[in-house]
Amino acid sequence: MLMKGTAARMGVMKRVSLVFKAKANRALDKMEDPRETLDYSYQRQLELLTKVRRGVADVATSRKRVELQMNQLQQQANKLEDQARKALGMGREDLARNALERKASAQGQLNDLQAQYAQLQAEEEKLTVASQRLQSKVDAFRTRKETIKATYTAAEAQTRINEAFSGISEEMGDVGMAIQRAEDKTAQMQARAGAIDELMASGALDDAVGGQRDDIQNELDMLSASSDVENELSRLKGEITAGAPKQLEGSRDDANGSNQAPQGQGTQYAPPPPQQAQQAPTQPASIPASDRPAEPQDGEG
Repeated sequence: MLMKGTAARMGVMKRVSLVFKAKANRALDKMEDPRETLDYSYQRQLELLTKVRRGVADVATSRKRVELQMNQLQQQANKLEDQARKALGMGREDLARNALERKASAQGQLNDLQAQYAQLQAEEEKLTVASQRLQSKVDAFRTRKETIKATYTAAEAQTRINEAFSGISEEMGDVGMAIQRAEDKTAQMQARAGAIDELMASGALDDAVGGQRDDIQNELDMLSASSDVENELSRLKGEITAGAPKQLEGSRDDANGSNQAPQGQGTQYAPPPPQQAQQAPTQPASIPASDRPAEPQDGEG
């Protein structure tokens, strides 16, 4: 049981680690800018190229130092050989032997330095070739980097333009939402203004400037407006009635001529002339009580 519980905990920890890595990778992918990555890679290559060049310079310095030591030993060996000749010329064979021994020691050191010099020279040549190759790669990478950066920048700009045209970009989405909110508020204010106008016209709301109006006054105003409409309607009917007889006479003459049936045929039905517009009956005016005729009393004939 203990082993199973440990295995289960290990499995859970692995899943948590995997989820965390996946989330971190996704977040880094969103944050990563290919242009910045390329610039950083180019900077690292330049640093590596600088180190290689510094190594070439160090090897060349060591080679030069060995070369100087070789020249010194060569001069010392030549000097000891001259001293040995002079000692032999003076009959000092012991001095000549001592000088030749020193020359042999210097010659041995010179041989070692020559071997080191050849090794350093070969190393310098290798580093020089590697530096030149690395320089070529860095130059090619720089050209490729600039091309990729320019292509990425153009693609990014094109994407933003297309998103702006299609309205799916974040900025254009905010603008569209602002426009929609403004339109909604405008429609709401228009509806509110229309509702207030209707309420004020119907008398449900009071005019704070014009004073308060009661229901009786509103009813009287409505009746007055209705009476004005009826008077205007009666006037129009009177005008139409006054002009109707003339039109009626002409239409009757035309009807008499057109309603005569030709011989051999039955009489045709003629439509009656249009009736005159009847004026709306008006109520008789009330007669005062003093002007009314006296009613007959009982017994009076």
